Amino acid sequence: MKKLHIFMLKSFSGPFIATFFISMFVLLMQMLWRYIDDLVGKGLDFSVIVEVLFYFSLSLIPMAMPLAVLLSSIMTFGTLGENYELIALKSAGISLYRIMYPLIVFIVFLTLFAFFFSNNILPVANLKAGSLLYDIRRHKPEVSFKEGIFTNDLEGYSIKIDRINKETGMMYNMLIYNHKVVPGNYEVTKADSGMMLTHPNSNVMELILYHGNTYTDEGMKPGNRKTFPFRRLQFEKQSVLIELPENELKRTDEDLFKSSIMLNLNQLQYMIDSLQKTVNARKNEDTRRLLAANYQKSKSLNAQKDSIYQAESKNQTQDIDSLFRSFDPEEQQRAVGNALQYARDVKMSVQSSRDYTLRQEEQIRKNQIEWHKKFTLSFACFIFFFIGAPLGGIIRKGGLGMPVVISVLLFIIYYIISMIGERSAREAVIGVWFGTWLSSLILLPLGVLLTYKSVTDSEILNGEAYMNFIKKIGDFFKRKRA
Repeated sequence: MKKLHIFMLKSFSGPFIATFFISMFVLLMQMLWRYIDDLVGKGLDFSVIVEVLFYFSLSLIPMAMPLAVLLSSIMTFGTLGENYELIALKSAGISLYRIMYPLIVFIVFLTLFAFFFSNNILPVANLKAGSLLYDIRRHKPEVSFKEGIFTNDLEGYSIKIDRINKETGMMYNMLIYNHKVVPGNYEVTKADSGMMLTHPNSNVMELILYHGNTYTDEGMKPGNRKTFPFRRLQFEKQSVLIELPENELKRTDEDLFKSSIMLNLNQLQYMIDSLQKTVNARKNEDTRRLLAANYQKSKSLNAQKDSIYQAESKNQTQDIDSLFRSFDPEEQQRAVGNALQYARDVKMSVQSSRDYTLRQEEQIRKNQIEWHKKFTLSFACFIFFFIGAPLGGIIRKGGLGMPVVISVLLFIIYYIISMIGERSAREAVIGVWFGTWLSSLILLPLGVLLTYKSVTDSEILNGEAYMNFIKKIGDFFKRKRA
């Protein structure tokens, strides 16, 4: 049996390693295509590019590993079935469970490794990748203007150019919004033409503008609203100096990027408990404050205070309407106004507290989803093995043809169900536990069914068997009609 175990491990390890790296390459290309606009034209060093690819690759391992397990399982058992090796082993009295035993042990260790990776390595990789991508997005050493489109690459400026002469570098119909001094469109410059100059060994760009006007809203400055509300400056030639970011990539403190996908199980649980305590304390405080609220009473009502209190202490009913009608019209209007204002204040307070509570509860659900994903991502390897191994024995097709088609189809179904479940859980449509484990709960019975069908040598993917079944149903209805 040891030779059989070694044989099965060798048969599985080769396709697993190959499909794992193929999956990693495909997923990495998809991610690079997603962030290509953030990486191109930044003048990044080769070491920075390698670092980005490394962290991106680490973040893709939890997705590539289940796909590789599914694909390699179908390929391995499909090849054994296609070469009649699986039939020979069964003819020798070796059950499918005994054939799968060494691979089951391997998948168990792989599942444990996937969990360790998701809990300890993946959060660090996501943190490194997130912070580095943020720094790259802010790193803009070069500015490229496009015709008819506002360029916001320069901090504090928005520039639009209608036409650019690529031979001379002259730009026409320039519109520059300056919101660096004061937030908002503090200064607007419109010029007929202009040129861009960069100086060597300097991080300053010079815009030389010709024949235009500069409009300045001095009222946006504190204290100038009445003194200098608006100013217009006409010029024939004007030079605008714009500071460019430094060429060296500045790294931001990674502690500022802590989110749910960048935390391990203990950190997530601590965050969940802390947020839950905050929400509960806020609800208790709001309830206590509303119950202990003081209803404002006018002086005219104080005269009736004792009588109302005495009536309440004697369990007598006080006619509030008659009391209200005893006031003069001015007092009635004032009382109604006070009541309406108090009701509005209470409503705003309740809505504000409700919005805060909803945001905190949504964050709690996000953390809970990430907590469960530490287990679902690793458990997916286990499920996909028990789907792929028996499915390969049933279809009896090796290579990369049919296994790739079936694997991709099943993985897409798994991914779609996972996304639907997580989104529903995040929006509190369904429970967090049910939403995160929905894909596993659906595919696990499929794995059990396929394993059973493979053990019993079922022709589940034999088209002729289905045609015979349909023919039998047709013959049955024909006899009924006769």
